[in-house]
Amino acid sequence: MPGTAPDVTIVEVGPRDGLQNEKRSVSTEDKLALIALLRAARLPRLEVTAFVSPKWVPQMADHEAVLRGTPPAEGLIRSVLVPNERGALAAIAIGAEELAVFTSASEAFAQKNINCSISESIARFAPVADLARAHGIRLRGYVSCAVECPFEGPVAPQAAADVAVALAELGCSEISLADTIGRATPAGVGAMLDAVTARLPANRLACHFHDTFGHALDNVDVALSRGITVFDSAVGGLGGCPYAPGAAGNLSTLPLVRHLEGKGFSTGVDIARLQEAEAFANGLRS
Repeated sequence: MPGTAPDVTIVEVGPRDGLQNEKRSVSTEDKLALIALLRAARLPRLEVTAFVSPKWVPQMADHEAVLRGTPPAEGLIRSVLVPNERGALAAIAIGAEELAVFTSASEAFAQKNINCSISESIARFAPVADLARAHGIRLRGYVSCAVECPFEGPVAPQAAADVAVALAELGCSEISLADTIGRATPAGVGAMLDAVTARLPANRLACHFHDTFGHALDNVDVALSRGITVFDSAVGGLGGCPYAPGAAGNLSTLPLVRHLEGKGFSTGVDIARLQEAEAFANGLRS
C-alpha cells in the first residue's frame, strides 16, 4: 500500500553530472534557475557543481558562482564533486554540506578518466577525507564502472566490492555504485550488489544508473530488493560521462519518481514542480 514502504531518497545530479558534458555552454544564470526549480520540487539532495579544472571540464568553470548562488536551506544537502584537497578547501569555504570523490572499479577507466590507478586515486582522496572529517561534513564516494567498463567489458563483482570497501574505510559515509555506460543488466547488477552488500550494509550504498539501453528502472528494482533506498538521477535524463563512449543518458528523475511511487514508495518530490524543472532542463540541451 502507498505510504507503507520505506522512504526512498533521490540524489539529483542534473546540475553537475547532467550538464558537465553538454556541448553548448550553459550560463551560470541558467544553472541557478534549474537548481531553483529542483529545490522547488523538494529534492533534498542536489549535486550542484564540480570544483574541477576548467581545462578538463569547461562546463564547470563557474563552480564557485554556482555554489555561492545556491544558498543553504533546512533539509537541503548541496553536494560538490572534488578531485583533490584544493577543490575540497574551496568548496568547504563556501559552505558545501557534502564533498564527493570519484574513482572506478576498472583500472582502464581510472587511467582514462582520472589519469591514475585505482589505488593512487584513493590515496589522493585521503586529504579530502581528513578535511571533511575536520569540518564535520559528509563525504560521498562514487565507484564508476561498477558493472561494465567501455574498455575492459564486464567488471568482476568483487572488484566493485573492493573499491567500495576502500572508500568506506577512507571515511565515505555513502558509496554510489555507478553503471557508467548503461550496459548493466539486472543479473549483472544483482551479482555486483550481492558482492558489495556481503561486506557493507545497504544503508551505506546508493546506485547510479544510466538508461542508455533501457535497463535503468529494472536495475533500480534489483537494488531495492537488496535494501538500497538511495538513487541518483538527472532531471530530463541529462548527461553522461565525457570519458565513457556511449554513456549518454542518466536515469531521468521524473520516470524514477513515478516508478518508485507507483510501487508505494514515498520520495517527497513534488511531481508538478519536477515537470517544470524537466521542461526547463530540456531547453538546455546542446
